[in-house]
Amino acid sequence: MAFEVEFQRGHGGSYLYVPKTGEPCPGIVVLHGSDGGRAGWSQWQALLFATSGFCALAPNYSKGGNGWHAGDILDVDLDDTEEALIWFRDHQATTGKVGLFGTSRGGEHALLAASLMAEFESRGVPDAVAVHSPSDTIVGAFIARNFDPDNRGIWDPSLRAWRWRGSSENLLPTSPIPIERYSGPIMLTHGEADTVWTVECTRRLEKRLIANGREPEVYYYVDQNHQFSPEAHNLQHKRLTAFFQRHLQA
Repeated sequence: MAFEVEFQRGHGGSYLYVPKTGEPCPGIVVLHGSDGGRAGWSQWQALLFATSGFCALAPNYSKGGNGWHAGDILDVDLDDTEEALIWFRDHQATTGKVGLFGTSRGGEHALLAASLMAEFESRGVPDAVAVHSPSDTIVGAFIARNFDPDNRGIWDPSLRAWRWRGSSENLLPTSPIPIERYSGPIMLTHGEADTVWTVECTRRLEKRLIANGREPEVYYYVDQNHQFSPEAHNLQHKRLTAFFQRHLQA
């Protein structure tokens, strides 16, 4: 069943997508990748979640940028993501259950934020986390003006992408993301032909979680690159929706 969706003002100037179900719904925060928050992907994904019965929030965390040019992922304060999750959890449109979903750099963002919030026992800790095509390590800053689609060296390891509690000192590029600190349900997905972030990133995350006694829900998509075919998108959305429905129902 597809729901009609109402647009509302979200946290920090973002859009909030609310399905017209007549009652509060579970929430999902959607984190964009290096395409930037104004490129449209995260808004499209949030709207798709809303038509499936979830309230959805798609904050723009990249710096600068507009509808034609991505912003930078540089010194991004993960505390802002924590604040958005807490704001969303307390919003009258939600049941108080909130999940976190990100793709590519947004997947890295989601894993890192969840692990840090778990370590600090924050109220913002998401009730479930799903990521697609993430890195398993912290990556350097993304500077949009330096982007070259034919050059893989677009991450600047000398600059920090993320900050937590005002510091990037413990968030050094190449450091493994300590997602095993997060005790909630996790879904990992990756295309086996991904040329942006190798599928081995997710395989390593899966092995590390299992080694720590966890049981992540993991799906690999044969012959799929970073951008999925329509058929793979349909299957991915079905699996994401089922995952969040299982773990976010009040």
